[in-house]
Amino acid sequence: MSGTSHDAVDAAACELRLVGDTLTLTPLGHLSAPYPPALRSALVTALPPAGATLETVCRLDTGIGQAFADVAARAVAELCAGRADLVVSHGQTVFHWAPPDGGVVLGTLQLGEPAWIAEATGLPVVSGLRTRDVAAGGQGAPLVSLFDALWLAGRPGTAVALNLGGIANVTVLGEETTPLAFDTGPACALLDAATHHVTNGRLTFDADGALAARGQVLPELLARLLDEPYYARPAPKSTGKELFHLDYLLARLGRTPPTPEDLLATLVALTARTVADAVRHTATEVVASGGGTRNPVLLAALRAELPGVSVHTSDALGVPGQAKEALAFAVLGWHTWYGLPGVLPGATGARLPSVLGSVTPGADGRFPPGRATAVGQPRRLEIWP
Repeated sequence: MSGTSHDAVDAAACELRLVGDTLTLTPLGHLSAPYPPALRSALVTALPPAGATLETVCRLDTGIGQAFADVAARAVAELCAGRADLVVSHGQTVFHWAPPDGGVVLGTLQLGEPAWIAEATGLPVVSGLRTRDVAAGGQGAPLVSLFDALWLAGRPGTAVALNLGGIANVTVLGEETTPLAFDTGPACALLDAATHHVTNGRLTFDADGALAARGQVLPELLARLLDEPYYARPAPKSTGKELFHLDYLLARLGRTPPTPEDLLATLVALTARTVADAVRHTATEVVASGGGTRNPVLLAALRAELPGVSVHTSDALGVPGQAKEALAFAVLGWHTWYGLPGVLPGATGARLPSVLGSVTPGADGRFPPGRATAVGQPRRLEIWP
């Protein structure tokens, strides 16, 4: 998969086995490969608020599919000793059609033609997982709630699984409540855009939060940023870089632009505040993953916003933070292969939980077997070393 930071393709390999009502997951490793520079440049240029021709979309769909195929083939060879059964591809989100005033998501588009992956690996490929949830009236994002609910089942209090990618999303899992999944707002999207802007393209992200650590939070700017209507909308809800992009940020800076350090410090505070506001009245534990966990300034700000709440990374529970989303989609693809719903009832606002995605056959023409009587819906997910 490649997330909303659209900087690299990540692959995670795992072995999945169903034992009773428990799905066991053994991580086999993960790897990441940067997009080829020309492909990434073409992708960034085509993303909202820019426009793109159908020729551009076709070229991106092919190029991204080929990049995914290269990484999938590497993962099979390097992480699976040359043997695997199934590839699951999230693709690259290029547009999430959420009306600006909230409400029902109208569509979502992920590029990266799966035929290239099937051809390169000889394996069947599950892809296009988000669209079915949108068709059923759901937000189509975030889709990791099933993984989170199985993985964190039985933990005391209210556990919150947090992903800090380009966009921050949470799954809220209370002992007495229905799980709920939604995007809280930007995580690294505005931070990365601002870093690239203030360094004139020299840096694509603020490594270790070094720039933000030297800055001061600007209360007036933070207040202007927090005035965004998205934050006040009820969950479930979803968003993306269609809203939170560089032009959006520049329009809110005022007549006197802040120093780079103060701007990044304020954007760290924005992410920490919006995540905390979304969960502070319920969370007893926050389990974080994603690229944002590599920013110690952001994690410190989040902990400061949530006093009394245990904030730690998924690595502490056996799930590598940089591989968590890819592993989650592997679990969703496993569900698709056996004809099982990949969405929790009510988590995304869909009318019903659906079997997600489409299947591109591998070299032997295999299709999913359908829901076998021997394969029931898992109730728990255990991570085995």
